[in-house]
Amino acid sequence: MSTLKSNLCSGVASSSDDSLKGEGEKMQMKKEITLLNGICLIVGNMIGSGIFVSPKGVLMYSASYGMSLVIWALGGIFSVFGALCYAELGTTVTKSGASYAYILEAFGGFLAFLKLWSSLLIIEPTTQAVIALTFANYLVKALFPTCQPPYDAVRLIAAACLCMLTFINCAYVKWGTMVQDIFTYAKLIALFLVITVGLVKIAKGETQNLVAPFEGSSWEPGNIALAFYSALFSYSGWDTLNFVTEEIQKPERNLPLAIAISLPIVTIIYLLTNVAYYVVLDMPSMLASDAVAVTFGNEALGYAKWVIPIAVAMSCYGGLNASIIVASRLFYVGAREGQLPDCLSLIHAERFTPVPALLFNGFMAVVFLCVEDVFLLINFYCFSYWFFVGLSVVGLIYLRITQPDRPRPVKLSLIFPVIYILCSLLLIAVPLYGDTINSLIGVGIGLSGIPVYYFGIYLPVEKRPKIIRRINATITKYTQIVCYSCLTELDLEPEKMA
Repeated sequence: MSTLKSNLCSGVASSSDDSLKGEGEKMQMKKEITLLNGICLIVGNMIGSGIFVSPKGVLMYSASYGMSLVIWALGGIFSVFGALCYAELGTTVTKSGASYAYILEAFGGFLAFLKLWSSLLIIEPTTQAVIALTFANYLVKALFPTCQPPYDAVRLIAAACLCMLTFINCAYVKWGTMVQDIFTYAKLIALFLVITVGLVKIAKGETQNLVAPFEGSSWEPGNIALAFYSALFSYSGWDTLNFVTEEIQKPERNLPLAIAISLPIVTIIYLLTNVAYYVVLDMPSMLASDAVAVTFGNEALGYAKWVIPIAVAMSCYGGLNASIIVASRLFYVGAREGQLPDCLSLIHAERFTPVPALLFNGFMAVVFLCVEDVFLLINFYCFSYWFFVGLSVVGLIYLRITQPDRPRPVKLSLIFPVIYILCSLLLIAVPLYGDTINSLIGVGIGLSGIPVYYFGIYLPVEKRPKIIRRINATITKYTQIVCYSCLTELDLEPEKMA
């Protein structure tokens, strides 16, 4: 055993943890993500299946084409505000992990652990299971045009998709970013096709659906809030690159630049895509459709209508890949900070990929595929998601006050985080008011981590239950052997970012 550890990690120390760490060159994730990779990660994760499948949520609450486009534009602006705040946070707190790392830095381990616990138990596995199922459904849709595809077949295809992408990301970081780049280009081409069809029809004067665009608009604050809330779900994912900050080349430059490029691209594409939908489909058709892009294809693309289901499947595949990258880095960073088992902070000794974290993430997602009504689980975490995002931005202001001299390559006017926090309060209130039971269940899931935090993290090591320490040490040891991995250390050199 010691020979293997020595070969893997360049030396054997006295303690069990130290024996897993190298004494020479530090075992760290390599900086392999370029500016282009970063843009594709953000765009690829933001543009998921939502813009293809369910843009009708905004239209349903806004009640007019004109008002819905205003809501889409406001959603883009709001997301830009949040992304700019994360650009400052990401270049100030130079750790991977996004909101988890920022909450940990600003408010300490307890709140950060609740964020991590919620992500582990519900947010990440549910999100990935839903994306994988959407991918599988659209992939087999052509084979079952007049009926629902077989339940087991969809589940098996979704599981195979998860396993394939987990393997790709375990193999090499570059393989994962290459898949992300390819599928981001593919979904952009599909959206450009939709937009082109819409622009051609506008050029031909087929704009009868856009006459009096604000007629019938709903001006009730509650409906506007719900429409805005629906739009923001399609914009989620702008924080993707903050989960991999330590793997970005020149993060002080490329992180804010990738955000600055990606957000306007996505906002413009969303607006133009919705205009194309509105030109081709009248409002009753939009509201009656469960998959707006497919209905659009049936109406406007003729023999090429098969392109849309394939495009949705490719969009889901790229979005799932980005989600796997994000979740695995979150669990990896959480373990490195001592808030998850040590085995999840291991990286492959030669490929420098977080293999155990990726395998754990894949396992959790596959388990959630076994839940028959997995789509309903999304309702449990809406409140928690916006709470922790808002708390991260509160952390930006808190760090400005408590650490005014800390190097900040990007420093915003405080008007940006203040506006974002105020709007986040609305987003927290909407699900709490409109879906109280499910929101409280989500809160309960997060709070269930309190005893875990107390016994596994808060108590000094010598006072923790011995069984926990033994299990942790045993799993870490055998995970290292099976996955050919070593524990990592964070290289804290803040002066490099100055």
